[in-house]
Amino acid sequence: MKNKNIHPKIKEVLIKGVGNIYPNRELLERKLISGQKIRLYCGYDPSTPSLHLGHMATLLKLSQFQELGHEVIMLIGDFTGMIGDPTDKLNVRKKLTRKEVLSNAKNYKKLASNILNFTGANPVKVFYNSRWNDKLSFLNLIEMASNFTVQQIIIRDMFQERIKRKKPIYLHEFLYPLAQAYDSVAMDVNLEIGGEDQTFNMLCGRDLLRTLKNKEKFVLTLKLLTDPIGKKMGKTEGNIIPMDAKPEEMFGKIMSWPDSIVGIGFELLTKLSMEDIKEIFKMIEKKKINLRDAKARLAKEIVAICHNKKLAIRAGNEFDLIFREKKLPTKIPEIKIDKKNIGILELLVKVKLASSKSDAKRLVLQKGVKIGGEIQTDWKKNIEIKREMVIQVGKRKFAKIA
Repeated sequence: MKNKNIHPKIKEVLIKGVGNIYPNRELLERKLISGQKIRLYCGYDPSTPSLHLGHMATLLKLSQFQELGHEVIMLIGDFTGMIGDPTDKLNVRKKLTRKEVLSNAKNYKKLASNILNFTGANPVKVFYNSRWNDKLSFLNLIEMASNFTVQQIIIRDMFQERIKRKKPIYLHEFLYPLAQAYDSVAMDVNLEIGGEDQTFNMLCGRDLLRTLKNKEKFVLTLKLLTDPIGKKMGKTEGNIIPMDAKPEEMFGKIMSWPDSIVGIGFELLTKLSMEDIKEIFKMIEKKKINLRDAKARLAKEIVAICHNKKLAIRAGNEFDLIFREKKLPTKIPEIKIDKKNIGILELLVKVKLASSKSDAKRLVLQKGVKIGGEIQTDWKKNIEIKREMVIQVGKRKFAKIA
């Protein structure tokens, strides 16, 4: 090959953070080494108003392919998002309207632009799958559905679990994999990327493309960011970190991750090479650095990608100030309270450190509230309002009386 540096980059794109490649890695590697350009995509169903770190992993993988000169598509599932992916769900998902999914997706491209290039010689394309799914007739749907069996769909873990629990499975949930599968046909792709939890849906697309167009599609799955008991970090589990979270908040949440996911965090959520990552863990083994320092490095790498290096460094310094030196943050939101005395629950809601009085009560009972540096235990207490008084909830939330 003309460029001797291309081959190591291909190996990196096929190894870093990768779970499986279908039909196999060797075939895809040969295709990429041949110099043939491929068309690939990853789909993003807009069920929430922000992309999160789970999405960031797939965006970084797409960027690796973009750097190699391949045609990359960011697909917004404004059609499939209305159905709701049943993967891993023990209850039916709430159906969204077209207006809701489009509203959720309005900032997706902007957030992704921190990682992908949407301009230049090889820009990433953005498609919406309503473009073709809206045009399908009932006849089209019946013809496509004839390529799948009920047994194929019903065997999925979450459906089997629902059957055991005597919970309903709705017909539209059965059709979700079919709608996602048709994306591959409509865009005529060579490769689809997604998390390991999306393997079934992506392989349905591979089967449908082979049947309708006699074309092979590769599927590349990424490992999942999971906690010690195997739960995915994501929307359903409530441990999601949005890509547009404030730098200090993002840094702090990453530092609260269990040590067991630091390694996979480096693989999925940084631009460091596998060699660089291995070197970090060699240094840990040799006790040249500790795991906490490695986690701080991970947090800085992630914040730098989602924001910038300057803000990442500032977030790291702020974290050290609060957690190592036990000092207050340099910047605390100031809120004016007109009353001289106020109930503690009302105060927590007014300074936006609790979503409701019941939430505030829970925080007080859990001894998670400090006012003027003192832990509060009486949820019925009245607080005398003083200027410069600092209110703290948990380890990272602060407010100051203006």
